Amino acid sequence: MKLSKKVVLLGHFGVGKTSLFRRFIDNEFSEEYKVTLGVQIKKKVIQLPNNTEVSMIIWDTEGHSNTVEDTRKSYLLGSHAFIYVFDVTREDTYKNIAQDVNYLKQQYDKVSIKVIGNKLDLINEKTAVKNLKEKGIDFDGLTSAKTNKNVQSFFLDLAHEITEE
Repeated sequence: MKLSKKVVLLGHFGVGKTSLFRRFIDNEFSEEYKVTLGVQIKKKVIQLPNNTEVSMIIWDTEGHSNTVEDTRKSYLLGSHAFIYVFDVTREDTYKNIAQDVNYLKQQYDKVSIKVIGNKLDLINEKTAVKNLKEKGIDFDGLTSAKTNKNVQSFFLDLAHEITEE
């Protein structure tokens, strides 16, 4: 079976959305920071264990400084999953998560939403988890685009989940 699924990366500027995007699709990482203007779209075809071929169409959106409501609606339409990315070392990138996720759930109630903290290479994982739990932040995983920690497995798990819906 062949399926096509649209996945949109959301979050503040500088959290590593483009780095996750490039790491997953091209297995590349760059230290150079380049601001994403508008949206960048790429596809990666993956084969799941149940012989399902999934074309994951990943939309890497420009970062925002306030809320996810600032994201253009046209980027979000037709999505099968949203990945809300935050920087585990910058509290300002995750203080609005509950509000943003709530907005997405209200507007796009049939779309899977995942919240991941990126830049795990900059902090001890146990410290990051402890800090986030103390602040009451709900998240689905922690990644490092730089070291590729948990990136591939996160996207593969997501592909599996959204093909079962």
